[in-house]
Amino acid sequence: MADISSDESSSDFSRYLLDKVRQLEERNLRLREEYSRVESEKRSAESEKLRYERDVRKLRSELERLKTPPLVIGTILDVLETGKVVIKSSTGPRFIVGSSQFIDGADLQPGTRVALNQQTLAVVGVLSSPKDPTVYGMEIIESPSVDYDQIGGLKAQIRELKETVELPLIKPEAFAKVGIEPPKGVLLHGPPGSGKTLLAKAVAQRTNATFIRVVGSELVQKYIGEGARLVRELFEMAREKSPSIIFVDELDAIGAKRLESATSGDREVQRTLMQLLAEMDGFDVRGNVRIIGATNRLDILDPALLRPGRFDRMIEVTLPDLDERVEVLEIHTKGMNLADDIKLEQIASITDGVSGADLKAIAMEAGMFAVRSDKDLVMMSDFEEATKKVLTTQKMQPLRDTGAMFA
Repeated sequence: MADISSDESSSDFSRYLLDKVRQLEERNLRLREEYSRVESEKRSAESEKLRYERDVRKLRSELERLKTPPLVIGTILDVLETGKVVIKSSTGPRFIVGSSQFIDGADLQPGTRVALNQQTLAVVGVLSSPKDPTVYGMEIIESPSVDYDQIGGLKAQIRELKETVELPLIKPEAFAKVGIEPPKGVLLHGPPGSGKTLLAKAVAQRTNATFIRVVGSELVQKYIGEGARLVRELFEMAREKSPSIIFVDELDAIGAKRLESATSGDREVQRTLMQLLAEMDGFDVRGNVRIIGATNRLDILDPALLRPGRFDRMIEVTLPDLDERVEVLEIHTKGMNLADDIKLEQIASITDGVSGADLKAIAMEAGMFAVRSDKDLVMMSDFEEATKKVLTTQKMQPLRDTGAMFA
């Protein structure tokens, strides 16, 4: 009996030990998991700490930057042998000041815009020259889709434009061989709608030069000197991007004759004109820059603008004659579904004195009449109504019975 009791006690003790070992292993596992979790949180906290430290340094740097006193803008007038520079600050007075040792002396040239310390007025930085975004928006990036074969008539004008604008850019050696300078300025003049702007678009499409288009009224500014500055920057950009062509549409907006009894607004326009004259034929070399002007009012342009050296060639863009009107109508009706009875010569014969733009309007209106009637073809009657409408609207001719003329 004693042996049996001893065996049972030994078995109970073994189970007890096994339970204790199992409990210790479970506790050890829990502690390991807790340790892993604490380690992960520690790494996350350290990463968060580093991020906050970076944010604190960034905010302190921004705070120090905001505490920095503002700089004064000035312009260098002269560079002295001692290394100092004569500057004119934006506040007005002139000063002789030093410059930072971190600035390359070659960058300090008369006319350079610089940043000045507010207290000592020492040069602490070199600023880039101001660029007006309006001027850089005048550059035509994508070439127009208009070519010379899409211009009806104007054969003589196209030939002259090729000789005076395209040829000097494509074959400058031809002029050097003869020993002459090519024309640098071309003025297109004629009635509205005759094709002046269309010719300029064709030139832009045919040449690889930088094409810059500006309307004359865009150069008229509110404040004194702003228009002249725009003209100066316009030619600076043209020289930088040469070979280039400057097309000034509606030139009469700034090129009208100068009058003695002028208002303050007229005087500002005259300042802009004088800057244009100086850029076209001044002391500064224009370089490989061609100018095309367009106007409806040649009679009011200033004589100084028309003299040779500025506009060397005057090209008159006239209204189309009978054959040219037929050619214009053929171009504008090329993609239209026309009835077999359409006679463009008959339409051209009754549109004497109209422009190419009016003929385009007649073709468009004839198509609109066909659309309105839900027809697949444009009939002669549509052109009859369109001609009557355009001639009446434009007041080119007194209203008359165009039906009899189409008969």
